[in-house]
Amino acid sequence: MNKYLKNLNRVEFVVTSACTGKCIHCSQGEHRTSESIDNELSTECLRKIAQEYNIESVMTFGGEPLLCPDTVCNIHSAAKELNIPQRQLITNGFFSKYSERINKVAETLIESGVNEILISADAFHQEKIPLEYVKMFANAVKNENIRIKISPAWLVSSDNDNPYNNKTRKIVEEFNRMGIEAGEGNVVFPSGNALKYLKEYFDLSEKIKNPYDEDPTDICAICFSANGDILGGNIYKQDIIQILDSYSPEKKK
Repeated sequence: MNKYLKNLNRVEFVVTSACTGKCIHCSQGEHRTSESIDNELSTECLRKIAQEYNIESVMTFGGEPLLCPDTVCNIHSAAKELNIPQRQLITNGFFSKYSERINKVAETLIESGVNEILISADAFHQEKIPLEYVKMFANAVKNENIRIKISPAWLVSSDNDNPYNNKTRKIVEEFNRMGIEAGEGNVVFPSGNALKYLKEYFDLSEKIKNPYDEDPTDICAICFSANGDILGGNIYKQDIIQILDSYSPEKKK
């Protein structure tokens, strides 16, 4: 086992870079590509990793992951079979306008073993995404075996008084009336679109640490990109265990 990964316990998948949001706060930028990770290879990688490491959490996100629901469900089905306790999905909730399609995807998510869904709903997402379809999805996945929370993006901080946060609070209230609470969410990080469109809200005179950066000498979570990149390697070119075994902090740089 690689000494830099001895505490690895979480695996994340960017299922696709395609997105229905195109949000101005997105740290990933404009999402100009629509790459999607291979369905079978992603689950194969998860199984191999779980044989070597004590994985306690799996998360799928994007882009908008439910543009590729089969891949999402296969990953979580594998995680359930592997007895990985936390199986999270982050989605903006908008992948279709048709109730039949929304209900079908919701049904397969429940069957796959997803046990926590975080819905990205806030002023930024709702500039582009009709809330009615997000609510339709939220109602479809409300199930006693799945925890559902709204995961809003806050600008500056969750208690800052600005037009975006004020609108987000109203959106959160709408879901509260549906019986769906909001989690902590996240604070917008100045990169990608956020740095382009919202720079007046950031103090750029000092470097802001990315809250998602891992200690490169003690990796606890790894994330597969939609194109297969992971820890300086790529799963289409090299076996995942070889990639993990050969990882070093210098290589990650």
